[in-house]
Amino acid sequence: METFPSSVLFGKTYDELGQVLKNKIDKIFGRSLSIREIDAGSCNGCEIEISALNNPIYDIERYGITFVASPRHADILLVTGPASKNMERALKIAYDSTPNPKIVIAVGACACSGGIFGNNYATTGGIDSIVPVNVYIPGCPPRPQALIYGILLAISKI
Repeated sequence: METFPSSVLFGKTYDELGQVLKNKIDKIFGRSLSIREIDAGSCNGCEIEISALNNPIYDIERYGITFVASPRHADILLVTGPASKNMERALKIAYDSTPNPKIVIAVGACACSGGIFGNNYATTGGIDSIVPVNVYIPGCPPRPQALIYGILLAISKI
C-alpha cells in the first residue's frame, strides 16, 4: 500500500482516508454522494486532477462518490475556474437547481481567488462573488488527495 506524502493526509494512506470518507458518507447520506463538477472558465488543469479521481489508482466510486450530469441530482457542486462573466448566470442557475443543503467546493486557485486571472475584465475574481462557498481547495491544480480531503471537510459541515 502506497502512502502519498502530503500534509493534507496527516500521515494516512489513500485507502485509510477513503475509508474515513466512505464511513462519513454512509453516516450522513445513507447512500452514494453525488457530485456535479462545473467548469467556470478554467484552463482544465483542475479537471485533469478531478478526472484522475476515477482512474484505477484512486477509483473514488468504491468509496461511494459518483459524478452526475445535473445539479438537480447533486449533493455537492465542485466548481473550477475564475468564473468568467459568461459563466456567472449559468453558475447561479446551477446553484439554485441544487437541492438543499447546498454544498459548494471551490477547486483550484482560480475558483478560490481568481488565480492568475485575478480581477480582470473577463472574470469575477473567484466563485465566492457569485455563490456561497463552503470549502476552498487551493492549488494550481490541487492534487487528487487534496480534493478527497476537501470533500471530506465539506460533508463534515452538514
